[in-house]
Amino acid sequence: MTDGTHTHDERDETDDDSDGPVDREQVAHATRLLLDAIGEDPEREGLVETWERRVPAAYEELTQGYREDERPTMRTFDAESDDLVVKTGIPVYSLCEHHLLPFHGVAHVAYRPAGAVVGLSKLARYVRWASRKLTVQERLTRDIAEGLDDAIGADAVAVELSATHLCEAMRGVEAHTTTTSRATVGELTTPERERFRDAIAAER
Repeated sequence: MTDGTHTHDERDETDDDSDGPVDREQVAHATRLLLDAIGEDPEREGLVETWERRVPAAYEELTQGYREDERPTMRTFDAESDDLVVKTGIPVYSLCEHHLLPFHGVAHVAYRPAGAVVGLSKLARYVRWASRKLTVQERLTRDIAEGLDDAIGADAVAVELSATHLCEAMRGVEAHTTTTSRATVGELTTPERERFRDAIAAER
């Protein structure tokens, strides 16, 4: 009988060693060099599978945002209404380009349709794809807003992203703070901005 939980080793069995868009052999070699450089023994029990298989597989997933062929298909549907569309609380996981450490948080998206809408799940999928690369929070926020504007053809798009950066939390001043960034393409009306703010506040 099982309780439905999985150990790290059980989850790792799902890692696919087949050829993919990332040069896994090169990532494995670089990871082995890193382990050796920090004083670890890459050949000790517990680390061999780490550099040989687990880290290359992880980085293939964590860098999907570089691959245009994995960009979500943003199929649009005709819509007569131009009422603001809002999606809040979208999980964000990305990698800081300064320290190669994660930052994570939530994104909130709003757009005013210009005759077409997309499914709400597509907004979340696009945010996930765009986040999977080395970047900084401010650029990521702008990339999401501009990318969604291009994909949807909206009159206006607004994105707010709040995130915690492990490069701050784990090193230096060890600050456990949240950083918020915003980007807009086009311009929301005052009532639309208020509705967006209210939706974000309700999510929190």
